[in-house]
Parts: sequence; structure tokens; C-alpha cells
Amino acid sequence: MIELSDVDFEKIRRLVYEQSGINLHAGKKELVKARLGKRLRDGNFRSFAEYFRFVTTKEGTDELIVMIDSISTNLTSFFREDSHFHRLREVVPEMMKAADNGRCVPNLKIWSAGCSTGEEPYSISIALKEIIKNRNSNLKILATDISTTTLRAAVAGVYPKEKTKKIPPLLLRKYFQIGQGSWNGYYRVKKDLKDSVEFMKFNLMEIPAFHAFNNSFDIIFCRNVMIYFDKETQAGLIRRFYDCLKEKGYLFIGHSESLTGLNHRLNYIEPSVYRK
Repeated sequence: MIELSDVDFEKIRRLVYEQSGINLHAGKKELVKARLGKRLRDGNFRSFAEYFRFVTTKEGTDELIVMIDSISTNLTSFFREDSHFHRLREVVPEMMKAADNGRCVPNLKIWSAGCSTGEEPYSISIALKEIIKNRNSNLKILATDISTTTLRAAVAGVYPKEKTKKIPPLLLRKYFQIGQGSWNGYYRVKKDLKDSVEFMKFNLMEIPAFHAFNNSFDIIFCRNVMIYFDKETQAGLIRRFYDCLKEKGYLFIGHSESLTGLNHRLNYIEPSVYRK
């Protein structure tokens, strides 16, 4: 295996931070070495220094995207941190009641930021469809991620059986197709569920891109993403999320995350739940 020197690790660490906001501390050196080692072998690069020089050129733009994909951690599951979905069952009826005294359902707009392979936005959509039932509504979920690889998997919407274990059997039959033949042991998201989610590549560090989202969302999910950012990056991201939320909109973050110590204007509701 090609060795990764401290100097080359520092260069890669800084580049990753600049491009994605991910803060790779010294303890991540072996992870970087392992995940990028295959890229070096596939591209016939003789060293990490040579690889770094390539991804910082115009010709290496595509490989830079692959590099960020390789380093990004994409751990997710259906209905992860289920207390948030219990909270949704309280929050959404409140929004419904506030819309024309309950006679219609608001056009809910939700953002799943850092959606990985799609389990989160599909889980949100299932939960909301079960809350709203057959009432007239226009539900749209924007699901974004920096990784093109995970977005392709999310758009495909095909998951092995073990990934769907937390989905209640009735909902699994309602919203998924069971694979047959060579697809035995897999489940595919049905069209109605897939149509409620729009997937898009989005870099949370590209500040100007947020302007199009000002006052756009009723709810933002950004869970287990900020744990890879330093405090300064976290604070900037929360300020941008604040601007993207409608008045009285909600922000859900991961249970292992907190806004404590950050300068922000959101109101604390309960651990990992905030409101504008």
C-alpha cells in the first residue's frame, strides 16, 4: 500500500475542508489512506502527492468529486432516530390546523440536507403521507447531498431487505415493491413515493447557492452532518438554515449534535429540535 505522509495528509485535509467543510483531524489519516488507496491504484498514481496535484487541476475536477465521495461517511437507515418522526406527527397537524382553520393542508416544503442514499427523505415522505392521508396536499421534499455516488443510489431507490427492517410490514407493502427473480431480497420504492422527493447535488459550503432557498422550507432535516464540521463551519451553516426556514419552521439535527456554544437565533424545543 502506498504510504501517506503527514505533509500529504495535511494537503488533502485542507482541500477536503475547503470543498466540503468536513474537518479531518489527525485520527482520520488511516481512513483517508484506506479510502483513497483504491483511487490511486485505479488511476495508476505513484504517490498521494501526485494524486493531490492531479485533483487540484482542471483535468482532475471529476476525480476531485470522486475523492470527496470516497471520504464522505454515508451511514444512514430508514426511520433513523425515530423520536424525530414522533415529533413530525405532532408538528404537521399543527401546520395543517393553522392553514385555513384545518380545512386544507399547507403546501409543505421539506429539505433533507445530507440525504445520503435516500433512506431519510423516503422515511420523511412515508411519515407525512400517513399523517396527511387522503387530504388534498402538495408535499415536496428536496433531498440533497454532496456525493454523486450516493445520490445515484437514492434516485434508484432499491434497498436490500436488511435495510428495510425498521419499516413496519404494512408500510413496506404500501410503499415498496418486492423484488422478484434476480432481485429477490431487495425492495424498490414505488413511483408515488419516489415522485414526492426531488434529489439534487448540493454543497453546503457553497454559500451563494442558499440564496435561492430563502424563506422556502417548513422543515429542514440536517442530521449527523455537522459532526464532521468545526464550530465556525457549523455556526455559518445554522445561520444559512435559519434564513431558509419559513417563520415558525423547524430544524432537526442529529441526536449526537447540539447548537450549544453556537451563535444562532433559533428557539430550542427539545434535544436536536429547534424552531425559527
